[in-house]
Amino acid sequence: DLKKIDEKAVPQKTIVAVGQEMLVRGFDAALEGKEIGKKYEIKLGVKEGFGERKRELVKTIPLKAFTQQKINPYPGLVLTLDSMLVKIITVAGARVIVDFNNPLAGKEIAYSFTIVRKVEDIKEKCTSLFLFFLRHEPVFTVNDKKVIVEGPKEFQFFIDTLKKKFKDILDLEIELRITEKSDKKDSEIINNSP
Repeated sequence: DLKKIDEKAVPQKTIVAVGQEMLVRGFDAALEGKEIGKKYEIKLGVKEGFGERKRELVKTIPLKAFTQQKINPYPGLVLTLDSMLVKIITVAGARVIVDFNNPLAGKEIAYSFTIVRKVEDIKEKCTSLFLFFLRHEPVFTVNDKKVIVEGPKEFQFFIDTLKKKFKDILDLEIELRITEKSDKKDSEIINNSP
C-alpha cells in the first residue's frame, strides 16, 4: 500500500557517496549505474526500505522525563529523543508510550529521483561528508591526500569517528589541527553532541 507522504513536497538536492550507506539500502543500490539528467522512479519493499516494524522499539517512558524538558507530549507528536526520531503513541497518566521505529518501517516506499551531476571537486566532496555526518562544516584544508580540520581539542572525537569514512570514500587521511579559539558553531557542535 504505497501512499504519498506529502504531495506538495519540494524536491531536495542531496550529495551522497553511492554505495556508502548514506541512504536507505535499496535506494542506495538503485543509484548505481544511473545516467545524469534522467528521471527515475523506483519502488522498494519493506526489506529494501526501512525494514520491518519492531515491537521492542515501542517503549514506555515516564511522563516526568518529558515535563522536565518542558515538553508536553500528546499522541502523534514526533520529536528527537536520544538522537532518534520518535512518535508519541499514547499518554496515559504518568506514562508515555513512544515508538522508536522509523515512521516508514513496515511500509513499501517509492522514490522519484534525478541525478543532477557527479561531484568532482575534492573540497566539495569533503564539505558534503562533513555536512552529512556532522551537520556542520568545520574550517578545513585539503592537501597531499590529507584533510586538516581546524578546531578545539574537543573535536578529536569527531575526527576519530570520521577517519574510516574519509579513507573509504575519498581515500584521504583526516587529522585535527588544534586551534585555541573556536567559533560559536564549533561550541554548539561540541555541546550538542550525543
